[in-house]
Amino acid sequence: MYVGLGSAIGGMLRFLCYGLMSIRIVKMFPFNTLFVNVLGSFLIGVLFVLFQKKNFSAECLSFFITGVLGGFTTFSAFSLETFQLIEQNQIGKAFLYALLSVFLGLLACWVGYVVTSLLSK
Repeated sequence: MYVGLGSAIGGMLRFLCYGLMSIRIVKMFPFNTLFVNVLGSFLIGVLFVLFQKKNFSAECLSFFITGVLGGFTTFSAFSLETFQLIEQNQIGKAFLYALLSVFLGLLACWVGYVVTSLLSK
C-alpha cells in the first residue's frame, strides 16, 4: 500500500515536471525524462544517506524510495524514447541520450550521497 501511494505521488510529480518543462524546451531531445531521472537519482542518493543515519521503518523506505522516486523516475520512458530515436534513424541522439542518462544518473546519485554525507556529519 505504501509503495502504491508513493508511486502515485511520484507519477504526479513527474507529470508536473513534464508540463513545466515542455513550455520551455523544444521536443528535439527527451530532456524531460533525462531531467526527472537525473533529479530522482540525486534524491535517492540523498535519501539513502538520511535513511542510513536514522532508523526509518521499512514502510517509510518503501514509500519514499520504491514508491515516490520509483514513480517519479521512469526507465520505461527512457527505453521507449531511445528506441524511437533509433527508429527515426537518429542514432547519434539515441547514443547520446543513453550515455547521458546512465552517466548523469550515476553522477547525480553519487553527488547526492556525498553532499548529504558531508552535511550530515
